[in-house]
Amino acid sequence: MMLVVAHPDDECFAFGGALALAADQGVETYVICLTDGQAATHRGDAASGEELGKMRRAEFAASCDVLGVTHHELLDYHDAQLEFTNIAKTAGRLVKRMRRFQPDVVLTFGSDGALNAHPDHMVVSMVTTAAFHWSGRPNRYPDLGAPFQPSRLFTLSSNFVLPDRQAPFLSPWTVVLDIRSVRDRKTEAFRQHTSQAPLMERTRAIFDQYGAEEFYTLLAASTPQPAQMLTDLFADL
Repeated sequence: MMLVVAHPDDECFAFGGALALAADQGVETYVICLTDGQAATHRGDAASGEELGKMRRAEFAASCDVLGVTHHELLDYHDAQLEFTNIAKTAGRLVKRMRRFQPDVVLTFGSDGALNAHPDHMVVSMVTTAAFHWSGRPNRYPDLGAPFQPSRLFTLSSNFVLPDRQAPFLSPWTVVLDIRSVRDRKTEAFRQHTSQAPLMERTRAIFDQYGAEEFYTLLAASTPQPAQMLTDLFADL
């Protein structure tokens, strides 16, 4: 399974249950984060953007370790600037990694940008979706390895919205993951992001109420099939 996110803490805050469940099932996982989060509102005791970026890189690695992630990589894009990136080049970097890692399942944000409608999340959704489709096409990036087509692309959804923000237009979900068995691990992974402790405190009540499940939408599959409700990202694979 490959997960593509925008910022350190996305991997646990949004997708931590899916990653921990995959680890428990013996699934090899690869998390790619495009930025080091230097534009974050919460900055810990960092005296500069560079210092915050270094801190958040270490937090990301620690979080991935807690979740049992097999491989993780943090790229060099600028936080809060992904909307200005070259889409084709960025997708190509993901295509190269998909062809090398050969994931059955790919996860990322939905086009809504998640609960905070973050532009970086929206761009990650776009480039990951493009890479999912282009990875299997021999006429796309022929110099980046042999074509490989992942089987499924899932995007994040939610059964709630944040009370203090304009509600995004969330995708109707087709997967409900019961993450109660790994819920504590997801929380512990978020604790590794010490620079983001105020965010954890601010969202604690929401996760206490809604944190037993994660919701995903099957956006694309390698074989034609009707929409159906699932409880496992790897069902029948």
